[in-house]
Amino acid sequence: MNIKVNGKTEALVQECSVKDFLAAKGLEATSVVIDLNGHILKAQDWEETLLREGDVLEILRLVGGG
Repeated sequence: MNIKVNGKTEALVQECSVKDFLAAKGLEATSVVIDLNGHILKAQDWEETLLREGDVLEILRLVGGG
């Protein structure tokens, strides 16, 4: 199954939730915002939202500083 992540095609071996995908990438939920197919996804929905063939996922990292 192929999805697009931050503009690059990525192959997934099996269907997984957004939460599981982020964990596999070593990303903490508190430091990112997820845009799935053009819509911001609430963090409380990550566990039940499954990634599907052709999905477009944008992972936006929150960075502090001045």
